Amino acid sequence: MRRTLREFEDRFNRKYQYPYVFLNDEPFTETFMNSIRQLTDATVEFGHVPESMWSVPNWVNQTLMEEDLADMASRNILYGGSLSYRHMCRFNSGFFYRHPLMAKYDYYWRVEPGVHFFCDLDYDPFVYMQENNKLYSFTITLVEIPQTIPTLWDHTMRFAHQNNLKTNFLRMFGDEKNGYNMCHFWSNFEIASLNLWRDEKYQAYFDYLDSTGNFFYERWGDAIVHSLAAGMFLNKSEVHFFKDIGYQHDSFAHCVDDGVFGKCMCPEDKLNFDYTGWGTCMPKWDAFPEEGVRWDFKSNGDQIIGKEARVVSKPEYTSSSS
Repeated sequence: MRRTLREFEDRFNRKYQYPYVFLNDEPFTETFMNSIRQLTDATVEFGHVPESMWSVPNWVNQTLMEEDLADMASRNILYGGSLSYRHMCRFNSGFFYRHPLMAKYDYYWRVEPGVHFFCDLDYDPFVYMQENNKLYSFTITLVEIPQTIPTLWDHTMRFAHQNNLKTNFLRMFGDEKNGYNMCHFWSNFEIASLNLWRDEKYQAYFDYLDSTGNFFYERWGDAIVHSLAAGMFLNKSEVHFFKDIGYQHDSFAHCVDDGVFGKCMCPEDKLNFDYTGWGTCMPKWDAFPEEGVRWDFKSNGDQIIGKEARVVSKPEYTSSSS
């Protein structure tokens, strides 16, 4: 975390002094807190995640959950056997924006330990988001591991029908014939509006997903949940690709070579993932029309698609079939 914070301060926050909020399910040590404070002059707050936000809810069958964790671990699915990873994904999907320390903020920038920043940022991305009506942003978009989310798309479709949603951006992520294309925005980097998640529409979506227990039975990631929510509730014009923020998480990197007089020092050992990496979804983002594509859902199972208002029927997603 110190290395990441050093880069984040050097590239951006030493000029803007935005406050930091650190949250953990266990108390932070004095050593950790002091070591963080040494790296920044900005305000730093440390908060505890209560058990109500980091525990297995009482409607989840823990015997079945343990069996599913063991099965996914035996198939070598990434984090398939990890309960703590599931707590993290559920927390980031439905609770972080409700933590008391977050109540006074309108926007946030998610900064994970171990990530890297490669470009000096000489403007304020929060101001940019506000002035341009942007509610969500990303630097890397890629496909998910299918074995971690076998029922998430079907549940999302059922929620959309039950709530008679009208969408313009959801077809970035799938269609009525082929289902989910596995694309999502990688949420280890996010600059977004907290009001996007505080909105009752998103809260209803999370509560519905949480009621299934599949954050634990399967391995639903918050990146997928946030991405599908953006598809349902936003227009493409409200989502922003921060091309000028050089960023790396694990072996995936986004960085623009702006030349010897530029402000980026891209990694020499990592290719820009945008168009060269297997599983990148940037071509889909580029190809998706700015004005969107109509995809409306009716509680009787009808879906209305495109300018021509083509109707297809999906009775399997009606309330009576859930």
